[in-house]
Amino acid sequence: MKKFWCLFLAVAMLGCLAVASGEDVVNADPALVAAAKEEGSLVVYGSCEEDYLNAACQKFQKIYGIQTVCQRLSTGEVPVKIENEGGNPSADVWFGGTNSPYDEAAAKGLLDNSYVPANASHLISDLYKDPNGYWYGIYTGILGFMVNKNELESMGLEAPATWDDLLKEEYKGLIWLSNYNTAGTAKLVVNLLLQLKGHDEGIKYLVDLDKNIQIYTKSGSGPSKNVGTGECIIGIGFLHDGITQILDNGYDNVGLVIPADGTSCEIGPVAIFKGAKHPNAARLFMEFALSPACVELAAQNGSYQFLVLDNAKQPEAAAQFGLDLGAVWSGYSFAEATKNSAQNVQDVINALGDAADDRFKTE
Repeated sequence: MKKFWCLFLAVAMLGCLAVASGEDVVNADPALVAAAKEEGSLVVYGSCEEDYLNAACQKFQKIYGIQTVCQRLSTGEVPVKIENEGGNPSADVWFGGTNSPYDEAAAKGLLDNSYVPANASHLISDLYKDPNGYWYGIYTGILGFMVNKNELESMGLEAPATWDDLLKEEYKGLIWLSNYNTAGTAKLVVNLLLQLKGHDEGIKYLVDLDKNIQIYTKSGSGPSKNVGTGECIIGIGFLHDGITQILDNGYDNVGLVIPADGTSCEIGPVAIFKGAKHPNAARLFMEFALSPACVELAAQNGSYQFLVLDNAKQPEAAAQFGLDLGAVWSGYSFAEATKNSAQNVQDVINALGDAADDRFKTE
């Protein structure tokens, strides 16, 4: 497994409080800050984009002088790694990604819900936190399609407008999706389609969709990163990743589509691993993650999700590109997804049969 480690040198002696600028102010109990600084270290697994992860960990270290190490892993990889470590987790905190794998991790006893962060009071809705306190949301984003407009035009094809459109013969070999086994984005696709269509019809749909898919990527953002170049013509993923390609990488040939027959959204959480070696630093990071000092770094580092804190400034890019959380299907049940996600994914893999092993090799 390829590792992406980022180690940031402390900017102040561990025994001293960092001097924070106005934008670095985080509401946190001074006693917690002192206890966290006494521990002196923190390890973060991040499932958001790497630039945002790095910026968040750098800022946390700058404010508190706590040595912070981070690694970028997909949401599907993290629970497997932590479970295999048998109660001795190699990280303290999990940051970003999609909530379904967090729910699965909580159900397996891998997350700690003993701490209620004070800054969770700024969440705009209870929808954005686990009802049992295992995770708290920091952002949300809409699932949809990203298309290369120039390539479709050269082929004489219209962009797909619905999930059903993706099954058309004309799109054979043009679609990229992330891997059901490794990416929370793909798990959300499974849960959404099985809720929209019913279990059996949803499984049949995904088997049919497989016939049009060229590549399954390891990461949920993988398809979006290849649409602008034309390697991927139609990518399924979160639309804010498409905005990143347009605004940050200059691919104005990328079009964004909210499926007209229904879609859902991710909730990007933060959580503490059960058995964390630096519990106070982890708790302090929770307070930081649920503050404008952290979440407003997202748009500054190419991540344009909707923020779910009432005291944070929303990125203007989402509205600029016509994204609206009102487009999310109100019938989608996160509770049902939490209960059934693992079995739903296994049912899809089983339905794909012997070809699944080859199809789910990651890029």
